[in-house]
Amino acid sequence: MPKTARRPRPAVHFRIRKGRLADIDALLALEQSVFTVDHLSRRSFRNFLTSSHSVVMVAEHEGAVAGYVHILFRLRSKTARLYSIGVAAHAAGRGIGVALLRTGEQAARKRGIGIMRLEVQPANRAAIARYKKSGYRHTGRLPGYYNDGSDALRYEKILVAG
Repeated sequence: MPKTARRPRPAVHFRIRKGRLADIDALLALEQSVFTVDHLSRRSFRNFLTSSHSVVMVAEHEGAVAGYVHILFRLRSKTARLYSIGVAAHAAGRGIGVALLRTGEQAARKRGIGIMRLEVQPANRAAIARYKKSGYRHTGRLPGYYNDGSDALRYEKILVAG
């Protein structure tokens, strides 16, 4: 095998379910371990988990939270926002992120949403590659977007025609 080729990591068995208030501690820990800026607070997670304008789906592996996706919806809008998606380092590269992304898109489609938008740090090449492979297209750059002053790249995907 060439040095540049990566061996696939062993598959993990996981299930995706709706996030619960009991997941907050695990979600906070995951948030801190995965992201370097703009961490969600306990209060934010509580609000998002109970809001009708938000969906948080959790990937569970061996009884523990291994990842999550958070989608925001605006009243009377046909656009949803992939607010956050994170996968624990021990579970990365095993299909959990892809499954969470698809689950978030399905949640948007169920609400009749036609477009999913997201922002991502330019240095997050793995996420950008995943979004492109999943059909997202680059639509712009947002200067000074994150709380550390760094820029964001905006991507979007058409989920349903019309």
